[in-house]
Amino acid sequence: MGGVLARLVVVSNRVAVPSRDGTSRAGGLAVAIRPVLKRHPGIWFGWSGRVAARADVKVRTDQRGQQAYVLTDLAEEDYQEYYNGYANKVLWPILHYRLDLAEFSRRDLGGYMRVNRHFAAELHKLLQPEDVVWVHDYHLLPLAKELYDLGHRNKIGFFHHIPFPPPEILTALPNHERLVPAMCHYDLVGFQTDVDAANFARYLRSECRMPSRDRYSFQAGDRTVRIGVFPVGVETAELGRLARRAVHSPFVRDVVESLAGRAMIIGVDRLDYSKGIAMRMEAFDRFLSTHPDWRGKVTYLQITPRSRSEIQEYADMERQIDETAGRINGTYGEASWTPIRYVNRAHSRSALVGLYRSARAALVTPLRDGMNLVAKEYVAAQDAEDPGVLILSRFAGAAVECEASLLVNPYDPESVGIAIAQALSMPIEERRSRHQALLQVLLTNDVKSWGERFPIALTQPLTFRTWLGPMNLPQS
Repeated sequence: MGGVLARLVVVSNRVAVPSRDGTSRAGGLAVAIRPVLKRHPGIWFGWSGRVAARADVKVRTDQRGQQAYVLTDLAEEDYQEYYNGYANKVLWPILHYRLDLAEFSRRDLGGYMRVNRHFAAELHKLLQPEDVVWVHDYHLLPLAKELYDLGHRNKIGFFHHIPFPPPEILTALPNHERLVPAMCHYDLVGFQTDVDAANFARYLRSECRMPSRDRYSFQAGDRTVRIGVFPVGVETAELGRLARRAVHSPFVRDVVESLAGRAMIIGVDRLDYSKGIAMRMEAFDRFLSTHPDWRGKVTYLQITPRSRSEIQEYADMERQIDETAGRINGTYGEASWTPIRYVNRAHSRSALVGLYRSARAALVTPLRDGMNLVAKEYVAAQDAEDPGVLILSRFAGAAVECEASLLVNPYDPESVGIAIAQALSMPIEERRSRHQALLQVLLTNDVKSWGERFPIALTQPLTFRTWLGPMNLPQS
């Protein structure tokens, strides 16, 4: 993409600053953004993770070679209202189709808008006229409008990493008529799947009555907002190489030896109700109940680092999962075998890919997910000669590309239990065939491809059709 970008300015809620030895945390937005910044160094701006008294809020720059990380603190009030409040208690549940869990507060909405104004004010000091701005995720829906109001006319794109529900759900969001139309100040709005993009287009058509020249561009006053599908990939080849080394690490060897020859099923998710972990354990219960011959022969390892523990719903969910794992272990376990190993400790990326490569199957069964990169990382980590089987929720964005996995309905524990049995007994020829099909898709659309396609679509509108995903948006 030589010469396309003057300078790339990435904006997100959190910024993953690499440690001095070049390493960074495993997972999240960093996995997708890091390869982009390697090729197009510029600025990554966002929250430092530090909460301070308002008088002590600081902005600092951490320069690493050509890449600058600009970090702003948040005041305690902003953190509670913007992050814990509106982002986590309103937007997150509604965008995951969970109206029943949303807790709206007008004060929290005020905090959300205030932090977006703060981000815009700090960016105002940094932006040059030719900079290309790439904003990420639901924390910053109105940021483009805030920058526009400050006089900026930079090319600015937005990528929405999580699900985007249909208007029938989105209109239950209080003040949706203020928040969602503000997204039209972006030049390009990208989504993970056709369904998410079509839902946004339906909203613009039905709620905003915006005219559309075609299926993927809308006229917002004197501006045009374009919609695209850009499913996030992973570093497929690199993960394969890393997994080949990691499987021989002392940590992974110790885990495999502790299984005493048993097959391993793995699940890796942060603690969140969208992941469906308790229902997944119920499915494993059904599997053990209906396939007694597998008792004592398979271990399910669920790695779930805790998150948002200060929110009551998450504390309740943590207790529910603990109780479910305990009940299943108590029902089927023996002195020499524990059916479920439930671990709340985070692990390095190297450790995880080594475990992926050692697992006979992966259970990736979110109730709703924008993409789910664990599914793709599991496939990339496999030994092509003896690959494991991916069991994947049809409600994960990854299901669109991973058709060769065992697609399941996570709300139906019995069918997921059947898929577990199918995965564990699948002949090696079928496992190889499925894995080859999945791997080919991931090699074609890896994270490098994603990181190239979005900026080209943003900066070169005439090539926009070339870089769109297979959108099936309704006609005007």
